[in-house]
Amino acid sequence: MRAVARDVLRAVRERDAYANLVLPGLLRERRISGRDAALATELTYGSARSQGLLDAVIADCAGRSVDEIDGPLLDVLRLGTYQLLRTRIGAHAAVDTSVALARAEAGQGRAGFVNAVLRRAAERTPEEWVARLAPSDPLEHLAFEYAHPVWIAQAFADALGERDGELREVLAADDARPAVHLVARPGEMSAEELALVTGGEEGRWSPYAVYLDSGDPGKLEPVREGLAAVQDEGSQLVALALTRAPLEGPDGGRWLDLCAGPGGKTALLAAFADIDGFRVDAVEPAEHRAQLVRQATRGLPVDVHVADGRDSGLTPGFDRVLVDAPCTGLGALRRRPEARWRRQPSDVADLVILQRELLTAAWDLVRPGGVVIYSTCSPHLSETVAVVAEVAESIGAEQLDTRELVPGVPDLGDGPGAQLWPHRHGTDAMFLAALRKPLDA
Repeated sequence: MRAVARDVLRAVRERDAYANLVLPGLLRERRISGRDAALATELTYGSARSQGLLDAVIADCAGRSVDEIDGPLLDVLRLGTYQLLRTRIGAHAAVDTSVALARAEAGQGRAGFVNAVLRRAAERTPEEWVARLAPSDPLEHLAFEYAHPVWIAQAFADALGERDGELREVLAADDARPAVHLVARPGEMSAEELALVTGGEEGRWSPYAVYLDSGDPGKLEPVREGLAAVQDEGSQLVALALTRAPLEGPDGGRWLDLCAGPGGKTALLAAFADIDGFRVDAVEPAEHRAQLVRQATRGLPVDVHVADGRDSGLTPGFDRVLVDAPCTGLGALRRRPEARWRRQPSDVADLVILQRELLTAAWDLVRPGGVVIYSTCSPHLSETVAVVAEVAESIGAEQLDTRELVPGVPDLGDGPGAQLWPHRHGTDAMFLAALRKPLDA
């Protein structure tokens, strides 16, 4: 199990791989399942999530920067330090298994270095390490304690506004193991039926959501047969909001997903469209992601276009348009363990430009009286309320109270946009806003 975790950490470090994509393949390849797979998953994702804190402890124990430690040894040290500070694995087992990995990797001399560093790490409790190494500034202290870059913790605090006292809860939610969320395909299976078949629990907010504590959802019969899929409940609410948004004039059945890959929201929209005899156009610029959209929507009324959403070439006149814009992904850090250390503050500016352009393009494609839903899997204010406010002002859009489109969900903010949070709602931190085009536009 530890060798699998080490190999995933290496793939993340050496070739910017995604842990949640590499790990399942290695588990299958090495025929690891059950409790062993669960342990490998915990060690992999936990070590990747906690990298900043782990590196600070390793540097203190080694007396040198982690940049001066060979990459393969650093992978082993991160894995061992995580076991010491963030799991119930005994110190003896954590040190000995890590030393064995290092010995097999680099020989006895390097194994001695790993042994010395980890034994020093084991001399203090996690709380003592935080007290020793965390900055004194309250926000920076929380960021260190919960292993987040400071700029991300600040972005969360800004988005929370007057409720920034919840910052600890937000950061802690990012470090908690998220439940698997399934979506039952409308018209094919109800959430109640899906919960009975899978042994899961019906969702709180989406009428099509089911929660699973653990397990491989790809092995579930409803998922294999296309009657259900894996989809965070927050993403389900975004698609549902588009179908619920009030139009001026009748719905002509022309719906558009302008940023469709990999196809989860498109599939849910298309299931609703199929019931009403409507059709969905889906735009995705990358061919490999467009193929994922085709696979996700097989048998549904969807036309996939490989094109840039800013210049799709589609004929205007759509009744409903979804812009699930590319973003920093700060709202899904709990599901993408290495992402918090990969993203940089400098990423935001270029993404904001793209988001504005996509939202403007959507406005040009929606008919008068039609609705555009803008969403991001990020609570960063620059990517959310700022983008919507600037574009809405420039195009003369009417902002709807988006909170009304997700009925029954509390604590969505002051409006007119809606902000979901993992610590409040159990979903990814999805933001959504609704714009309606005036009839005289």
